[in-house]
Amino acid sequence: MAVEVIGARRARYDEILTERALGLIERLHREYDGRRRELLDRRRERVAEIAAGASLGFLAETKDVRDEPDWRVAAAAPGLVDRRVEITGPTDRKMTINALNSGAKVWLADQEDANTPTWDNVVGGQLNLLDAITRQIDFSTDAKSYTLKPDDELATIVVRPRGWHLPEKHLLIDGEQTSGALVDFALYLAASGQLQIDRGQGPYFYLPKMESHLEARLWNDVFVTAQEELGIPRGTIRATVLIETYPAAFEMEEILYELREHSAGLNAGRWDYMFSVIKTHRTRGADFQLPDRNSVTMTVPFMRAYTELLVRTCHKRGAHAIGGMAAFIPSKDPAVNEQAFTKVEADKTREAGDGFDGSWVAHPGMVETCRTVFDSVLGDKPNQLDKLREDVQVTAEQLLDVASTPGAVTEAGLRNNVSVAIQYLAAWLEGTGAVGIFNLMEDAATAEISRSQIWQWRLNGVVLDTGETVTTELVERIADEEILKLDQYLRYQSARALFLEVANSEEYVDFLTLPAYERFD
Repeated sequence: MAVEVIGARRARYDEILTERALGLIERLHREYDGRRRELLDRRRERVAEIAAGASLGFLAETKDVRDEPDWRVAAAAPGLVDRRVEITGPTDRKMTINALNSGAKVWLADQEDANTPTWDNVVGGQLNLLDAITRQIDFSTDAKSYTLKPDDELATIVVRPRGWHLPEKHLLIDGEQTSGALVDFALYLAASGQLQIDRGQGPYFYLPKMESHLEARLWNDVFVTAQEELGIPRGTIRATVLIETYPAAFEMEEILYELREHSAGLNAGRWDYMFSVIKTHRTRGADFQLPDRNSVTMTVPFMRAYTELLVRTCHKRGAHAIGGMAAFIPSKDPAVNEQAFTKVEADKTREAGDGFDGSWVAHPGMVETCRTVFDSVLGDKPNQLDKLREDVQVTAEQLLDVASTPGAVTEAGLRNNVSVAIQYLAAWLEGTGAVGIFNLMEDAATAEISRSQIWQWRLNGVVLDTGETVTTELVERIADEEILKLDQYLRYQSARALFLEVANSEEYVDFLTLPAYERFD
């Protein structure tokens, strides 16, 4: 075997880094990494085409897939029939217990945007999942001890591996870095897959950041090969795809089709979707320039078109449609809580009314609010798959109608982007990928939106409400001013440097987590 593990081998790591797991990674790498790299190249080519004047749209070459009335995805798998509340969070030990105990139907065990992919987080997270499945997990502080509730009260585990773009530098094949997506997937499947099959709950996955049905086809081929390699019946794996990139919004039906024997539905990944809207058309001027990110609600025309099309597409094909994130964290301030809970309730009420089968929350304290809303709509039904939304007819023009989004670009919005991004990156560089900032649970999508907006505003010479133009110098000055407002401000210098590197760069960096990943061993 030409697999070289250059990451540390700590206590119990051999339970995850088994010969079986490494053999699976090697096979997947040799058979599929070339295709993965080609598809990443195709992403860059598409952005160049759009910069030159091309437009996104529904694909002519896959019209037959959209027009064929009879195909459906596989029936919902055990543990994924009722998904009215899903909680998201990283796979550290405390979060693993709290998420499983939260009362949510599903836990998105996040090894992507809510996780810093240090080697210890990559392998340690897999150990925590294994210990949870075998009920060997506990966690204690001086103030409290955490243990699991009975099995029938626990959420179903759905693992989100890293996206196709992220490498894994601690595991090499023939001296070459591997794919973070394939490593996360293979380590979980090899260690916990059969255990989840025995329990009747998996193995299940959330697939992030895809930009085309060809990327979904790659995942489906990976699933088929992995099941064959490990002796798992074909179709056992199920995957929910996050529609969180602008190009993917035009290929929802095709993505379901490619994964149909393994599909568990689609999710409206709203925050990364906003990031991708900016990223995809970043050089196309004011028509694709968003106002302050906190003013872009789910009811603005282009976001409304996206979510309604997602429900319509999923239910047409018998797939679950899962709504977006409620990122609020309950605070000690009753007034802040009252306002936030009102907004979350309104957001979930809209989703449930639109036909979504469930939705996301980021904190156990929000599970009851989300569940109450969906209970009032679903009653005793597990989902709304029978709500076909045949009234919805979304055009490409509606999905592309960013220009009608109301709102302004303000100094306050610029400062918020700078402060949140730097605070988040400081935590990320220290190994924590999910961070509470200003009463919101933030992950990498927040920093991506923030730095991308600033990059675009600076490119377009946007004038703020104060009359100042967004320039490199202004962004640097505000970064310094915002850091001084924070406790232990010297802690943020590395994060400031990384933030300015990607926000003020001449060439746009595809993902800020790529240069960030190079900053630790």
